[in-house]
Amino acid sequence: MDLQKIANVVRGLAADAVQKANSGHPGAPLGLADIGTVLYFDVLRHNPANSSWANRDRFVLSGGHGSMLLYSLLHLSGYQLSLDDLKEFRQLGSKTPGHPEYGETDGVETTTGPLGQGVANAVGMAIGEKLAATRFNRPGLEIVNHYTYVIAGDGDLMEGISAEASSLAGHLGLGKLILIYDSNQITIEGSTELAFSESVKERYRAYGWQVLEVDGHNIPEFQKTLVQAQQNQAQPTLIIAHTQIAKGAPTKVGTAASHGAPLGVDEVVGLKTALGLPSDKDFYVPDDLKNLPELMTQKGQGMEAEWNQLFEQWTKENPQLAEEWNTWLDGTLPSLDEILTLFEPGTNMATRVASGQVLNAIARTVPNLVGGSADLAPSNNSFLHGEGIVSGQDFSGRNFSFGIREHAMAGILNGLALYGHFRVFGATFLVFSDYMRPSIRLAALMKLPVVYIFTHDSAYVGEDGPTHQPVEHTESLRLIPNLHVYRPADAEETAWSWVEAMKRKNGPSALILTRQNLPTLEKPNNWDFTRGGYVVRAEDKELA
Repeated sequence: MDLQKIANVVRGLAADAVQKANSGHPGAPLGLADIGTVLYFDVLRHNPANSSWANRDRFVLSGGHGSMLLYSLLHLSGYQLSLDDLKEFRQLGSKTPGHPEYGETDGVETTTGPLGQGVANAVGMAIGEKLAATRFNRPGLEIVNHYTYVIAGDGDLMEGISAEASSLAGHLGLGKLILIYDSNQITIEGSTELAFSESVKERYRAYGWQVLEVDGHNIPEFQKTLVQAQQNQAQPTLIIAHTQIAKGAPTKVGTAASHGAPLGVDEVVGLKTALGLPSDKDFYVPDDLKNLPELMTQKGQGMEAEWNQLFEQWTKENPQLAEEWNTWLDGTLPSLDEILTLFEPGTNMATRVASGQVLNAIARTVPNLVGGSADLAPSNNSFLHGEGIVSGQDFSGRNFSFGIREHAMAGILNGLALYGHFRVFGATFLVFSDYMRPSIRLAALMKLPVVYIFTHDSAYVGEDGPTHQPVEHTESLRLIPNLHVYRPADAEETAWSWVEAMKRKNGPSALILTRQNLPTLEKPNNWDFTRGGYVVRAEDKELA
């Protein structure tokens, strides 16, 4: 298979799509075509005929503006993305939106666009792989055994969320996480020298990562580097791939001008000429590559068929575990009705305390519920009692210590939810939900059933003062479309809020909880939590 030829076709498709749309980002796809081609046509274990195969390698394009790289690769490798779809790039209602959108395009693992989010998502996916492997693998029957790859650019690695997530990934020793750093040293304003002079290499070594360097346009060397990365199972790997933005463009290569605007007709002609593509044909795929989708689909189906044989043997030897696998994967929940009767009228407790009791009751019933807090578990009442804490040495626990990394926590939860198998929650003070907001918004866009526990919900926090007393936060969260926000008035409503959040499969939920005690209210005979408000105290005189 001529990988260089495929990479050049990817460049042509990307340049044509951006030019036809008259908007977009051609620079990154041109610069990353060699890397993307190696991944999709040589390295990734994936099945284009089944993009939800459980043991597929995950690929995340964190710099979502480079989406035409991903779309071109998906088309050529056989996913449900036609050449006509590529021609509809950035058009309303198309399968090829300006930034990749989970659920809208076959083969897209996560919605990316806000830089750095994809790095945190990939960390979450790698955590999911390790959790699932620990739970389900048996000697000689490793049904969970795959890698998570993420491409991130200079902008991604400037963002704080990527630093937070990478720090935790190193701490946890996520050896099947491979981050490919597209180091082209260009951002919108110009050279990265304007604002970015640190040694990324030394920073990631300090995080506990293996760091490798390679020419991102040397395909054989990049292939060797990936093998080296895969062989280190004790550490995540950062591959610093030195690339040129807009590689192949005659005058705009290596310039900021190629980042976020079409190359222009003449530049595209020059690009195609340099690449050996016919300059008078748009969206060109040569005849000898038109069978690529079929070949890659056959290859992927073979990989999945081989895995299915292993899975069948594992199922025969572990029938109860297999039943659990299926339940976890399809999201089936047991009845949670008993939890609704935990609290009697007159009970006086903070809703954060009630939440902790409900959470633990649910966890005893839902064994795939996992989560943690950004260093506030005792205050958030978010610890799962009797369950271990996930560490680099032991992934059998269900509690995460995210550290003081709220933004990474939210992005990682999205990655875990996308991975499948697990129901996830994260906790912090309500006032710090602002640190999580971009990831919460993405969870809502992707319809991920993440649960957020936000405690210390008002001025009743007290002596900590206004920096810790949320005033506007509940209303600002309610502004996010598809985020369900619950602010229970007592312990019983807290139980109902949790059950409703757990039942939800098409979006995230936020529980807004108190530090101060609240009495459990008497409810009317016809009370129904799902209908919303009810009369707590009726008028005692006739209304005029």
